[in-house]
Amino acid sequence: MTSSIKETTMTEPELLPWQWPEETWRAKVDRVRAGRNLKPAKWKNGARCAVALSFDVDHETNELRDGGKSVGRLSWGQYGNRVGMPRILDLMKKEDIQATFFVPAVTALLYPDEQRRVIAEGHEIGLHGWIHEVNTAVPPDAERELHLRSADTLEKITGVRPVGMRTPSWDFSEVTLAIERELGLLYDSSLFADDDPYEIVEKGEPTGMVELPVEWIRDDAVYFNMNRFQALRPYTAPEAVFDIFRREFDRAYEEGGLFLLTMHPHVITYRSRIWILEKLIAHIKEMPDVWFASHAEIAGFVKEQSGI
Repeated sequence: MTSSIKETTMTEPELLPWQWPEETWRAKVDRVRAGRNLKPAKWKNGARCAVALSFDVDHETNELRDGGKSVGRLSWGQYGNRVGMPRILDLMKKEDIQATFFVPAVTALLYPDEQRRVIAEGHEIGLHGWIHEVNTAVPPDAERELHLRSADTLEKITGVRPVGMRTPSWDFSEVTLAIERELGLLYDSSLFADDDPYEIVEKGEPTGMVELPVEWIRDDAVYFNMNRFQALRPYTAPEAVFDIFRREFDRAYEEGGLFLLTMHPHVITYRSRIWILEKLIAHIKEMPDVWFASHAEIAGFVKEQSGI
């Protein structure tokens, strides 16, 4: 598999995009594409809509990835462990919901007991890079080594080998899919080509891997992130964020599709925000025939139903 990674990253002539021959831009577009839609006629037990709640457990890795110079921002990551994760896990237990937690390996090494609690309470842990690195900024061989090392680390800490990946910052390089296939993953959850699950196609060939697509609209961080030294500022009121999430679910329910929400322990769990998740769960539970499930459960179900 290493050789195939090298083959996909051969240097190209130093041409500007407008100078590319057709085979160059077609090859870039065709490398990873959305294939057949995998939305089933009915979800498990006849449910009308599937709900996948996910949490990217970045903690200190957001700052460590960039050099780890700010003790203040490192402490913001620690909030995710001290306050965020307990609030989330307590809420999931209260509501009897199984969720998926995407965990950088460095986070797991910092907080192994946290990950063991996640598994012990019936949730899923998925891959989320080594130190929340940006895949497209890492050499291909290094990216491969980091993902393989991350899978081994999470398995050693939790006793369960991950079956899915969400790339850090949803950054998907030209070799990421090859690495995921080498790992034998069931699904990816980093791409944007649909609202509902689909099969990933590589260079025109179906892969049998399920994509559970994400979207920045259904991510808490884009509304609430803050960086004192950049232009990044919270810009959306919690009430408006709740309305966006609710409308996303309502349309998914109407269409019989998937509602996948991405959240972060250091973002969604503040006292003025946790109600968004609490109220959203209450709203969803008011609707009949809804299936709350982990990403692995949903990917496994649609793969079985579609026969891929």
